[in-house]
Amino acid sequence: MAYRIMEPRFPLGRTVATPGAMALGIDLASYMHRHHCGDWGDLDDEDKQANDLDLKEGGRLLSRYDLEAGSFYVIT
Repeated sequence: MAYRIMEPRFPLGRTVATPGAMALGIDLASYMHRHHCGDWGDLDDEDKQANDLDLKEGGRLLSRYDLEAGSFYVIT
């Protein structure tokens, strides 16, 4: 089995979480790391392609992660 080490792809800047995200009772840091490394989670292909373009051109980056406890977004 091959493993891929995820490397950060952009600066995160200031990080905050909404009360709703905190109420999920999950480790948000692991999802922030995924977002930071370009793993856009459960977005559709069109939104993932838009992120890849915005990553190159400087724009908003969005990830969505769907969990049993609920879904949440990471926006940078």
